[in-house]
Amino acid sequence: MRESDNDNHYQQPPSRLSGSRPEPADGRSEQPSAHAVDRIRRPSAYPGPVPDSPLEPADAPGRAADRPHSSDTVILVVVCLAQFMVVLDVSIVNVALPAIQHSLGFRAVDLQWVVTAYALTFGGLLLLGGRLADLFGRRRIFLVGLGLFTAASLLGGFATDQATLIAARSLQGVGAAILSPATLTILTVTFTDQRARAKAFGVWSAVAAGGGAAGALFGGLLTQYLSWRWILFVNVPIGIALFAVARLRLHESRAEGGRRRLDLAGAVTVTGSLFLLVYAISHTDVVPWTATSTLVVLGAAALLFVVFLVVEARVASHPLVPLRLFRVRSVTGANMVMFCFGVGMFAMWFFLSLYLQQVLGYSPVVTGLTFLPQTVAIAVGATLSGRLAPRFGPRNVLMLGAGLGAGGLFWLSFIQAGDSYWTGACGGGILATFGMGLAFTPIALLATGGVPQADAGLASGLVNCSRQIGASIGLAALTTLAASTTASHLAHGPHGSNAAIETALTAGYARAFLVASMVVLAGGLIAFVIPPPRAAAAGWDDAGVDQASGPVLVD
Repeated sequence: MRESDNDNHYQQPPSRLSGSRPEPADGRSEQPSAHAVDRIRRPSAYPGPVPDSPLEPADAPGRAADRPHSSDTVILVVVCLAQFMVVLDVSIVNVALPAIQHSLGFRAVDLQWVVTAYALTFGGLLLLGGRLADLFGRRRIFLVGLGLFTAASLLGGFATDQATLIAARSLQGVGAAILSPATLTILTVTFTDQRARAKAFGVWSAVAAGGGAAGALFGGLLTQYLSWRWILFVNVPIGIALFAVARLRLHESRAEGGRRRLDLAGAVTVTGSLFLLVYAISHTDVVPWTATSTLVVLGAAALLFVVFLVVEARVASHPLVPLRLFRVRSVTGANMVMFCFGVGMFAMWFFLSLYLQQVLGYSPVVTGLTFLPQTVAIAVGATLSGRLAPRFGPRNVLMLGAGLGAGGLFWLSFIQAGDSYWTGACGGGILATFGMGLAFTPIALLATGGVPQADAGLASGLVNCSRQIGASIGLAALTTLAASTTASHLAHGPHGSNAAIETALTAGYARAFLVASMVVLAGGLIAFVIPPPRAAAAGWDDAGVDQASGPVLVD
């Protein structure tokens, strides 16, 4: 193995990598506290990797020790609101999808690009964004990401055609991938006291979770009473205000150690490969899989992915994704499981929004309100899993969550055009989201438990990338499946009536839910490749007591 292969996304200060700690003056060996071990096992709601030097010297210029408490409070508010915007844009779009489709003339199969364009660039560039903050300065990268995200929101709000909107959503994803990791690294170097940092992370996690919950409701209100364009315009005044405050109050900081090269080739090749793959899948409703154009695009996607693997294995001195991590079964298994959950979760929000508005005729506001019980179910499941995982083992809780999630999606596959929300979508939606919430914490624990401390941040970042990638590929495949099922029903059934169209649409959505349930169930079965709880727990103990892994955002 090359020496450079031992580099990871974030590096700890030398005292942490050495594996030894200075002895106290009284000669007693230092033992990890219960609180410290609990920090290893209980992840926060961070959608990206954690910074590599969480404890920078408090007496360094511009650090937290030199700033008044009020300044730290302002910093906390700024970075939390920035993260709120990022998370909000994942969920706020779903309720507006029918209005966007009607306004810009999207085909049913192409509407998924409004979601996947954001998810692809966000997931594909998230790890690169974390490294940018450490190399070029957290304040600078925060401002760059915030400015790009705000400008892309303005562009999307003024979009008059599909291409402009999709391009704007892609740029939003780039901005989010740059901005999101910087928010947590800024908190980490600002709040150096353990108690203050724990409180700051708690506020950050609560605000991030609140963004996911508020997205559906805000999206409904803005779409119904203003326009779907305001789901994007709303970011502009917030972004401008945060940019102005951040320029005045944020202090620059960088990761300690030598300057390292960015793996731009790896980031570009993997993101390009994913875009081509999603494009090829989404166009198979009009062009068959065996058509020359489809095969050429799929071949190009495969070629770019092979180039990405070569770059990571042999070319990059500091690879974006060190392939050695996938030799750890817990890392490989957790990423495969999260990929499957990304397929199921995003598909559920996407197709339920269309079903409630296009078939049941609900308004955007009512649709947003119907999503609130599901958001609560995710939060309850995630909270409960934190208590169940230490007692029954994370793998067992993960498989239970996968079973419930798959069961809820299977329940949704029985929806009918004549149902109401209570008889059709309510029970299955709540069961599916509760199961997924139950599984998220165990996935994060298993993904980071079997790797060294120095790789834990990267491992948790990979899990979040897998979720976004699963969402992108899964939505492309399932929307194509739903569109073809709808077209088949219209071709062989009665024509022209609204009832016939609603029945055909429902059949397409039901088929998508059925396949999504199978994918989530497969994720639960994949969990068998993950080491048993005893081995995973040993991995946690080896991880070191100072690690605060940055796990999975439940939105």
